Amino acid sequence: LPDIYRGFLRVAHTTLPTVAAVNGAAVGAGMNMVLACDLVVAGRSARFDSRFLTIGIHPGGGHTWRLRNITNLQTAKAMVLFEQILDGEQAVRHGLAWDCVDDEDLVDTAVDYAAKAAGHPVELVAVTKQTLHDTAGVTESVPAVQLEIPPQAWSMKQPAFVEMVSRLKTRIAARD
Repeated sequence: LPDIYRGFLRVAHTTLPTVAAVNGAAVGAGMNMVLACDLVVAGRSARFDSRFLTIGIHPGGGHTWRLRNITNLQTAKAMVLFEQILDGEQAVRHGLAWDCVDDEDLVDTAVDYAAKAAGHPVELVAVTKQTLHDTAGVTESVPAVQLEIPPQAWSMKQPAFVEMVSRLKTRIAARD
């Protein structure tokens, strides 16, 4: 089993932003791959189905933890214990998906989201994604602020920010 789950973990822990485009069924372990992604776009035909208990097996691959953390305990219990299946629109309402679009627009929409993340410096995106994970368990604002200070200070020294400030100064100077 650990070999099977290694794939989900690689997706979940990559420094690159990941987008799942779901049309049709994401069932059991297939749903684990969706849960491992940073952003989920569902087509109207999407169906999210835990189904582990239905086939007589305990959920694995981090399914219960990811589902509970992405949605909430009530939704996780409804899906895992009570065999509730979510369509694309329900997945959005429960926080399992970010967007639900017509099936024919699904791939283009997912690619558009991916392009937004890809349009930023790779290292900045990776550090920001790590900070999102690092602050996930923080329950108060002060420790969260403290966790954000070092990467923000680092980012202010990076070429993208330095160049943006320079362009901004040039535009402001041109107004005078």
